[in-house]
Amino acid sequence: MADLATAPETLTAAPPRARRRGPLSRVPAVVVGCYLLVAVVGPLLIHYDPVHTSLDDRLLSPGSRTSTGGTAWLGTDGLGRDLLAQIVYGARTSVLIGVSTVALSCLVGVVLGAVAGYFRGAVDAVLARVFDILLAFPAILLAIVIAGAFERSVLLVVLALSATGWITFARVTRGVALSLRERPWVDAARVLGVPGRKILARHVLPFTAGPIVALATLEFALVVLAEAGLSFLGIGLPLSTVSWGQTIANGKEYLETQWWISTLPGIALSLLIINIGILGDQLTARYGRRRSD
Repeated sequence: MADLATAPETLTAAPPRARRRGPLSRVPAVVVGCYLLVAVVGPLLIHYDPVHTSLDDRLLSPGSRTSTGGTAWLGTDGLGRDLLAQIVYGARTSVLIGVSTVALSCLVGVVLGAVAGYFRGAVDAVLARVFDILLAFPAILLAIVIAGAFERSVLLVVLALSATGWITFARVTRGVALSLRERPWVDAARVLGVPGRKILARHVLPFTAGPIVALATLEFALVVLAEAGLSFLGIGLPLSTVSWGQTIANGKEYLETQWWISTLPGIALSLLIINIGILGDQLTARYGRRRSD
C-alpha cells in the first residue's frame, strides 16, 4: 500500500531541471540572432544607398521596378529612398546604439553598485541620493533634454540614454552585494586579510552575472525603443544616419495611401522588441530557477 501511495508522487514530481523546454521557446533567441546577423552582414549585401534620393522613384510600391532597372522589394519613400536598405541600415543603428548604451550602463552600474553594496558607508549613502535625484525625472524626458541640447550624434544618443540606464544595473548589483557580504566564504576571505577589491572580483561579482545578463537583455529592448522614439521626434541622430524611428516618421504623411513606408519598419521594430522581451523573461526565469535549486 505504501508503494501505491507514493507512486503518483514519484511519477509527477519531476525535478525542475528535467523539464525540457519545447522548440517554440527557442524562437525568440533565433529571431534576435537573425536581427543581429542582419545588422552586421546586411549592409554588406544591400546595393542601394539608404540616403540616396531619386524623385523618379518616389512612392513606389513593394516589388516595383526602379528607374535604374533594379527592384524595390519593399518599395520606396517620399524621396525615392529604398525602404529595404533603410530597414537594414536602421537595424545596424539600433543594434549599435543598444549594445553601446547597455555596455556603458552595465559597466558604470555594476561597479558603483558593487562598491556601494559591499563597502556601504558614504559611498552607499551618496549613491542612494543620486538614485533619488535621477529617478525623480522620467528617463525618456531626460534623454530628450540631453539630446536636444547638443549637436546630433550617435555618441550623444548613447550618453543620453545611459544617463539613467545605469541606475537599474547599480540597484541590482547593490542588492546582490548586500546579500553576499555576510556570507561565510566572504567573512573567511575578510578574516584572512584578502583586500576588499579582490573579494569583490572573486566572491561577489561572479554571482551578479546571471541577473545582469537577464537585465541587460530587457534594457536592450528599452534602449532600442527609446532610440526609435528620439529619432521619430527628429532629435538625437543626424539626418545622415538611418533609423527606424526616422523612417516611420517620414511615412506618417502617407499612411492612407503608401502604408508600407511606416508600417514595414514599424513591424520590424515591434518584432525585435517583443522577442527581446520574451528572451529576457526566459533568462530571468532561468536565473530564478537556478537560485531556487
